[in-house]
This record gives sequence, structure tokens and C-alpha cells, in this order.
Amino acid sequence: MRQAPDLEAFCAFFNNLDKTCTKKLYEVYTDDVDFTDPLHHIKGREALEGYFHTLYDNVTSCRFIFHETLQRHDTAFITWTMHLVHPRLDGGREIDVEGCSHLAFAEDGRVVRHRDYFDAGALLYERLPLLGSAIRLVKRQLGR
Repeated sequence: MRQAPDLEAFCAFFNNLDKTCTKKLYEVYTDDVDFTDPLHHIKGREALEGYFHTLYDNVTSCRFIFHETLQRHDTAFITWTMHLVHPRLDGGREIDVEGCSHLAFAEDGRVVRHRDYFDAGALLYERLPLLGSAIRLVKRQLGR
């Protein structure tokens, strides 16, 4: 299935996102973008640029595989798998996290609202040395 140009541009941008290209957020996001993920709520492209720069500062690699998309008018949903390598998470091994993004596009095709849904524990909390052990223990206890 062919994606609409605005969704295609969004996916292409995220497939190349790293700390060196955060200055190009203006190509994908409006000045007043509202961005939310399980860890942060950010308003404005300048604040989002700072967030992405900090986020990707120590990342060894990050890539996304995009799966299903659904777009109607100015709203889109897209499922993805993020493949992340960070030296301080899980001993620097690749972490795979599945998620979904809900996007709203402005008339010019740029994203005005972006909300990510993913398991923050699978990405972060379970990967930290002490906290990760405690969370895995709780999950095992709940699974019985």
C-alpha cells in the first residue's frame, strides 16, 4: 500500500534521525508541534529539537522498521519496531521495542501533533541494572 507523501516524509525522516539531523525538524514538524511519549510531553519544535538532541546524544544506533499505516485526511497511525543500541542500556546490546505513533498533519503536510505509544519498561526501566532486576521479578510474580 502506498503511503501519502506527508506520512512517507515522516517515515523517511525517522529512518535517518540521529543527533546530527535534529536541526532539520522544521522539515517534518510545525513550530507549535505537540509531542508526547510515555516519558515526556513537549510543546514546540525548539523544545523538541533539544529533546531529540539529548535523546540521541549517546545513542550508538537507532533505526525504525515501519509496519502498518492507516491515514485518513489529516490523521495517521503507524506501527513500528525501534531497534536501539545505547551503551548504558542492556549492556550495549540492541533493544527492540514495538510501538505506534498517532500523527496529526497541518495543511502544509508537516506534523502538528505526535503521540507515541510504547512500553517504557521494555525500553528503559527493565534495561537498567538494579531497577531492571526488580521489575523482571515483579513481572514473574504477576505471571504466576
